Parts: sequence; structure tokens; C-alpha cells
Amino acid sequence: MFGKIVYINNNMAHIKLNGNEEVIANLMNMHVVFEDDNKKILGEVEDIGEELVKVRFLGEIVNDKFMGGVIRKPSLQAKLRIINQDELNLIVGDRTNNSLVIGGSPLYNNYPISADINDLFSNHLTILGNSGSGKSWGVARLLQNLFASKTVLPFKANIFLFDAYGEYHNAFSDLSKLNPNYNFKIITTNLNQSSAEVLKVPLWLLDVDDYALLLGASSHSQLPIIERILKLVRIFGEDSEKALAYKNHLIAKAIMTILYTNQTSSSKRNDIFAILATCQTDKFNLEAPVQGLGYVRKFRDCFVINTQGDFTESILVTDYISSFIDENLEGYEPSKTVFFTLEDLEKATDFTLISEGLLRNEASYNDAITLKVRLHSIVTGENNVYLRYPKYISLESYIASLVSINGKKAQIINFNLEDVPDWFAKVITKIYAKMFFKFTKGLKKRASIPLHIFLEEAHRYVQNDNDSFLLGYNIFDRIAKEGRKYGLMLNLISQRPVEISETVISQCSNFLIFKLNHPRDLDYIKKMIPNISSEIVEKQKSLQPGTCVAFGKAFKVPMIISLNKPSPVPSSSNADVSNSWRVNNEK
Repeated sequence: MFGKIVYINNNMAHIKLNGNEEVIANLMNMHVVFEDDNKKILGEVEDIGEELVKVRFLGEIVNDKFMGGVIRKPSLQAKLRIINQDELNLIVGDRTNNSLVIGGSPLYNNYPISADINDLFSNHLTILGNSGSGKSWGVARLLQNLFASKTVLPFKANIFLFDAYGEYHNAFSDLSKLNPNYNFKIITTNLNQSSAEVLKVPLWLLDVDDYALLLGASSHSQLPIIERILKLVRIFGEDSEKALAYKNHLIAKAIMTILYTNQTSSSKRNDIFAILATCQTDKFNLEAPVQGLGYVRKFRDCFVINTQGDFTESILVTDYISSFIDENLEGYEPSKTVFFTLEDLEKATDFTLISEGLLRNEASYNDAITLKVRLHSIVTGENNVYLRYPKYISLESYIASLVSINGKKAQIINFNLEDVPDWFAKVITKIYAKMFFKFTKGLKKRASIPLHIFLEEAHRYVQNDNDSFLLGYNIFDRIAKEGRKYGLMLNLISQRPVEISETVISQCSNFLIFKLNHPRDLDYIKKMIPNISSEIVEKQKSLQPGTCVAFGKAFKVPMIISLNKPSPVPSSSNADVSNSWRVNNEK
């Protein structure tokens, strides 16, 4: 079949052909071995012409082990043959208790192709392919294989699957049938999905950066305003004696600021009453008693305006308010473990607008009013239900609650995001990603609780956003660069790699690429994906649905893998238009 080696250049050998044409036609993508002076070089058939076949070198077989890369090229006298069974075993993955069968090789009679669990799941993974190429089936099959394994037993797995279309419920609903210790949990944005838990995010677990994303902040000057709002809402929610003294101090300072402005008395009164509408204490409310010499006035009565346009009790009320100002309290920091609601946030925003003198600073006022309007739209909008957690919970306890269902451990947690707008789904996904990052980074024993984030339609979320300009980082970029060492892994699933952040995709170590056709996407993955060759790109163009090119750290050489149809399948198939159009005349 193979004749003499004609010449060798770079990483390719050109060999003369002789033999059966039908056999030669089936050589494409097959692996071959050069035997030469006690060395074995592994290659792959890349191109077949009328007289020559081109073989790309992949590595060496030394002492019955495969080593990627070739330093010593074969000589022109080397003998070439098809890989044998023992040699094939060296490149399709070791079959051990720590390996997982991914699928079968269509080139070698569906011979099983395996990957080491650590090599595959301890690194970031990208799954790419056109719509209809088998991405969702591939994800479902990969995870079904994992939980069907008799040796891996991933009881402590924490797989968070962010599902843009609610596709995966069907694929994993029977997870417990594989093993009663395995459980699948749905956290949904569909309020009518009775079998699922409604998504609820505790507001107090969010920091300034999270609220900047939620409120669509666009300038750095808005960040101190958000920081002030969060400090105030926590102060308002505390009940300690020092917190109460600080509340009175804040209210008193705010009122004194207003009293010393050039506004009319009626405008001052309106602003002061507006403050008390957003924040009250026993000492500061409209009915609070103000003690004078031999008489008492209600706080509201101190702001009666006389015929000269002044407050009738200006001295009394000024002395009363001043008695609560204590500059030593300015360094007070409220507890981070305070429960609050969206309405509390809105009140704190209103108080910030008035108390900080923002009404007299046009730039600050415009920044703050923008945040106020956006917050109000969330408070009154349809998405507010997802931001109403009923009671205080810590980050650790909240993460634990996510992986718990009916008192049992859930291994796959499916976030169904199909019922919220894209912008909100994107923010929620970033918020959860940051929570997971903070949780894993805070573990006493590094990487002791691995978390895996699977992002369906990843191009919607993992983008080159304004985050880096506004916040100094993008959470997905940070996870891509740092998450692996803390045990937080990203798994991107997308049909548009060109829209994914370059930083994130370049940090991925493993790839499953189903059929991709768009020229921009193909050019992008050539530039951004490490170790991808033009041969791999060309290979995937002709793949059948459910078949992918797999390469990366988990695979010794790039392999074409056919994944079995998942059972059950995700809800990702096309509409049955033909049957839908038919008129059923049977009675």
C-alpha cells in the first residue's frame, strides 16, 4: 500500500502510493507508524493524491509509551504501516478507574476513546459547533457517561449548568435511576414550573461591582454612590445601639446640611420631610417630641413657617438636631450580615440622593438619579421576584442550599434562564460566577470543593464587555486565568466563538469542536485556540452531527470522536414542521 518516502519537509512526510485504490481512499485521517532504526514515529494521513499521500508527524512511541512531538524525523528508508491494536491503545486514552469513555472512533470501528478525569475536568473546556451539529447532545452524553461510570462515582460533583433555553431538564431528570445517590436539581426563572425551585438571589451577598452590573452603571463616578447606598442600607437594617446612634448622626447631618442651604424655608421643609420618609428613628420622625424650656413640640411643628418666612422654632430644632451629631461615628462600618430588601435599597438610594448634597451637584445628581431610576424599574418590574430571598443566609450556606434537594446532595444543578431577558440572564450568570469564585477562593484547603460552570450559549455571557473598564476586571476573564487553581472550572458551549472573550477562550485546555462553517468563526479559532492546526479546522468542516474533533490536555492526539445519542435526549431538536402542517382527517 505504502511505497517509498519521497521527501520530508517540516512536520510532513510525502509517500508514494501503490495498491488497491479502494483501500487507499479509506486512509484519510488514519494513524500510521514509521519504523526506522529502533524508533517509531506516529503520524496521521492528512492528504491523499493520485500518486502521493501526505502524513503529518504527531509523536514518538518510546518503550511502549506515546510522547507527543517529534524531534527525530524518520529517514527516507523508514518503513510505513497502519497502526496496530497495541499502538492504538496508546493514543485513544488509558482505560483505568480514573478515566471516562467520551465516545467511539468512527475510523476504528467505534473503538472507545477515553480521557483522564483530572485532565478533562480539572481544566477549562470549550465545546463549539453550529446549531444542529450536536453540541447539546454532546454535553448531555458527556455528563451521562460520567454518571453512568462504574468506577468514577462523582457523588461530590458540583455541576452548575446555565441553560439558556431550558433544554437539559429532560436529559438529566432520570439521573437518580443511575444511582439513588445522584440527584438533578432545577433552579428556574419559569414561575409555572412546579417541579423546580424558583431562582432567588440574596441581595446582601452582592457587592458594589455586582450592583454596578445590575444597575447598568457606566461611569466610575457611580461606584462611590453605590458603595454609599450599600453602607446605608446595612446601617438602616442594624439594631445595635451604635448603629442607632450612627443613623441619628447621619439623619442629623443631612438635615443640618439642608438647613444651611440658600433654599426657601418651604423647600427646606420638603427636603427634611423627604429624608424622614426614607429613614426614621425614635428620635427622628415627624411625631418625635422635641423638649424646649418648659414645653414640648412635635418635630413636625418645629417647621411651621412664620410671616417672615422663617421656622418658628429654628433655634430649638437646630439645637435638638445638633445634639445627635458625633463626628467620632464617621468611621463606623456596619455589619455585612444584614438582611435587606429591594425596597430597603430604594430607600437608601433616596436618602443618599438627599443627604449627600447630591441635589446641589449636577454631575453627581445625574449619576445618582440614573441609578435610582434603574433600581426603581427593577423593584417594580417582572424580574424583582428573583431578587427576593426570604431570610438572611451566608454565602457558604447559600452555596450549600444550591446543591441540596429534599435533604439530599444534587450533583447537577440546572439554572433555567429562558424566562428572563438576555441582559438580566447575563448579569445573574456573572453574579453566580463571582459567588462561586469567592467561595472557592475562600476555602481553607485550596481546590478541595471543585465547582464546574457549564455555560450554554456562552457567547451571550462571556464577552468583551465594559466590565474591565468600569470595574478593572471581567469575572469570566478572572476565572479563566485564576479559577483552575481554586477548583473553579469553566465549560463554554457556543455556536459563535467569535463573540466569546479572547482571554477566556485562550485559557481553555480542552476542546470538543463539532461542525463549524462560518468563515469568521473558523478564522477566530485558528487565532485564539492554542495548539489548533489548520488540519483540525479542515477536519471539523465535514463532520456528521454528533461527531466532533477532540483535542487538548485530555487527549494524546487530536481525535475524531462520535458520541452516542444521549438517553434521554435534551429538548434541543428541530420542530417537526411536516407533521405540524398536516391536517389529521382520521376520526
